[in-house]
Amino acid sequence: MDFSIHTDPVEKMRTIISPDTKRSNRIPPGQHLADNWPVLHHGRIPRLDTKWTFRIFGLVDREVVLTKKDFFQLPRTRVFSDIHCVTTWSLLDNYWEGVSSLTIKDLVKISTKAKYAMIHAHENFTTNIPLVDLFQEDVLLAFSHNGKALNAPHGAPVRLVVPRLYFWKSAKWVTGIEFMEKDRAGFWERNGYHMHGDPWKEERYW
Repeated sequence: MDFSIHTDPVEKMRTIISPDTKRSNRIPPGQHLADNWPVLHHGRIPRLDTKWTFRIFGLVDREVVLTKKDFFQLPRTRVFSDIHCVTTWSLLDNYWEGVSSLTIKDLVKISTKAKYAMIHAHENFTTNIPLVDLFQEDVLLAFSHNGKALNAPHGAPVRLVVPRLYFWKSAKWVTGIEFMEKDRAGFWERNGYHMHGDPWKEERYW
């Protein structure tokens, strides 16, 4: 992939430029440009406190559970990307700060049998992602958007951001990653959404 890396001279933190932001037309088929960031979710908005933990499990050499303090002490990166929601709106020019999925990958030894991940979130919400998509350089577990900490409606304390897929794959209120050999449908996938979700192919629904 054609990633660019920019290092902020003040904050000494690199910024990954997502490849889709370099397209001559950044709006995928069937999408329209939004001028704000809508709040969309299923169920109630949780307020997760310091007891929040992040679990890495499944086809790994050992299960790892990180406290909120542990997680926020991991190396940080920034990503510049666009958002494409399956409900047809797109929001361009987003700066995220968080922990790269590649950093999470280095915390455990993942079995060679693992080809997919199930992202687990608050109140048993799940979404499935192939590892080839999860472990791209512009994917991160974000806690900041455009220089401000995420609020609860947008997924605080941590949400996944997968720029190359529709935004439902960027699960809010993430609590863990399960590594799997075979693909398995998550919450929205069981309710009619596509198993993959590429916005440029309009992989919206079954």
